[in-house]
Amino acid sequence: MYQINRQRVIEQMNDHSFAVFFSGVAPQKSADQTYPFEVNRNFYYLTGINQENVILVLLKGEGNVQEILFLEPIDPVQALWVGEGLTKEKATNLSGIKTILDRNQFDGMISRYLTDSRAAIFGELKYLYVDLERRDLNQLPSPSNQFAGRMQKQYPNLIISNIHLVLSRLRSVKHEIEIKHMQEAVDITKDAIESLMLNAKAGMKEYQLEAHYNFHLNYHGVKPSFTTIAASGKNATVLHYEHNNDTLKDGDLILFDLGVYKDFYCSDISRTFPVNGKFTKRQREIYEIVLEANKKSIEILKPGLTNKEFNDFGKQCLIDGLKRIGKIKEDQEINQYYYHSLGHFLGIDVHDVGDYSRPFEENQVVTVEPGLYIADENIGIRIEDNILITQNGPVNLSKAIIKEVDDIEAFMKNRKN
Repeated sequence: MYQINRQRVIEQMNDHSFAVFFSGVAPQKSADQTYPFEVNRNFYYLTGINQENVILVLLKGEGNVQEILFLEPIDPVQALWVGEGLTKEKATNLSGIKTILDRNQFDGMISRYLTDSRAAIFGELKYLYVDLERRDLNQLPSPSNQFAGRMQKQYPNLIISNIHLVLSRLRSVKHEIEIKHMQEAVDITKDAIESLMLNAKAGMKEYQLEAHYNFHLNYHGVKPSFTTIAASGKNATVLHYEHNNDTLKDGDLILFDLGVYKDFYCSDISRTFPVNGKFTKRQREIYEIVLEANKKSIEILKPGLTNKEFNDFGKQCLIDGLKRIGKIKEDQEINQYYYHSLGHFLGIDVHDVGDYSRPFEENQVVTVEPGLYIADENIGIRIEDNILITQNGPVNLSKAIIKEVDDIEAFMKNRKN
């Protein structure tokens, strides 16, 4: 899969060009501590390697293509403290890249390839591609940003281009292996959610119930794909509530927004259920509106549908439902009770990369997560599924996670006292 991913990137590169990708390093935290290392997702997508300070170089020109990986040499003393890093053989087995060099050879090799001595192999290298993703201007420069700045100063005639958008489009269409990993993440999430339903009871703290979810993930050797939202009662009307420290009350609903990170692929699921196992009449009325929007929005997903059409449809379902029960009279009143988009791309990142200005394509995975947040009634409900888009109709990867009112109530009759 990683060889295919690299080939797709190389096809987008000009002749006489090279691309450089960095795995990243763990940032300093305090004294001799660092934050946990998180591999750059584009680097992982192209190599399958999860290790600090590794560099991938792709060269293209004059009918030649070369792939080179630069690894830190194994330090026998450091290995005694933190374990041995990747050997060249293991790196080749993971990535399919045969040319593996020491990390300290990187600068010298780049200099040589940018001189005439290598022109006969690739021609004059005129273009450099780097991943220049930035969330805002104040973000600390990444290794790619730093490298691009250095190259611009030292080789002012080099044309530097951002390859991030190319990778975003490629990553948004999933390989069958990626879909398999995402299904595995969803399946673990299902079992963990069922554990939450079986252990819920009034008087618990939100974090105490969440502990059952964390235990299940630890048991399976996986991690949450993002900070879990465990929001009971009115807390569920706060979209990104993360305190998780309130007391569960009899008669309240609790909204869980959570996910699993399995083999670098994510699930992202939301379920809402009653703390005592039984919906009130009003809770059920609101819940059924959200559930209807969820199910109908899943049904329309197909290649060629635009993100705007998708969002407008789901929002209209919620508007029609609230009008039906008399909660609103005018369409614009929906903004008091629904204030987020209907879904997002899902993959190596929870909010995965992709171009929302383009129609949906086959083998993209998106979330479908309508919600209603009615603070004056202490009701917050979101129902979220993970959907694979295909030519033959949507495939709900999370279909086994119960969401019908009757199914939830029947299942929660088995919960512990």
